Amino acid sequence: MTALAITAFASNSLICRAALGPGLIDPATFTTVRLVSAAAVLAVVVFVRRGHLPQLSFGDWRAAGALFAYAVFFSFGYVLLTTGTGALILFGSVQLTMFAWAFYEGERFTAFAWGGLALAAGGLVWLVLPGLEAPDPLGALFHTISGAAWGVFSLLIRGAKHPVESNAANFLICVPLTLIVSALFWVDLDATAPGLALAVLSGGLASGCGYVIWYWVLRYLPAARASATQLSAPAIAALGGVVLLGEDLTLRLIVASAAMLGGVAVVLAQKAKPKV
Repeated sequence: MTALAITAFASNSLICRAALGPGLIDPATFTTVRLVSAAAVLAVVVFVRRGHLPQLSFGDWRAAGALFAYAVFFSFGYVLLTTGTGALILFGSVQLTMFAWAFYEGERFTAFAWGGLALAAGGLVWLVLPGLEAPDPLGALFHTISGAAWGVFSLLIRGAKHPVESNAANFLICVPLTLIVSALFWVDLDATAPGLALAVLSGGLASGCGYVIWYWVLRYLPAARASATQLSAPAIAALGGVVLLGEDLTLRLIVASAAMLGGVAVVLAQKAKPKV
């Protein structure tokens, strides 16, 4: 089940790039259809499990805002980035945001962990440095913002008593916001049937079902192990991009992946020092 959840998360990058890379759908419409589909699937799950539709009172407007920012910048970023590069920048930004918040809350890292953090940050910086193999700077910025937003969202919902219903409510809150984005980009509307199908797949299966499975898995995995398992998501996305979409696996991406994922693994392996 853990492998299935991580594969679903990695598939989001692959599906989004498959839809937006060839221009099968515009990013605003993709975001709207994705969020609506995820909200619908989660609403059905809540109804089956609890006998009622999600209540907006279970949501958090701050978390919903972060979720909305993640989804919008995720889609617009993948117009400009390859699957693996986008997934790696997103993942790095998520982890660095969460590590920064942990430090702010009083966690203290060992010298070895600080070395891992520096390695991960250095890998991210090197990945986006200008050069022949550098990703599009605007796309990299969008995915950095998207990852930071996802990190904030994860931090805000970590204490939810009913995470599936809370997530369903948060997705529902996002729906009118993403409709506004679609209205603002109305002139760019361009959606084909395959593009719409991929958006539904991303929202309903990779997001909605993926989150349900992940919350179930979290009941049986220690927090550190759960975080460590997510290290495989960018690698799976990059491999899928090469095999299924014919994308290039550049030396820069390989080295940056090793530095970032290795650095994060080092940090997760270290026990934080208690606050003095």
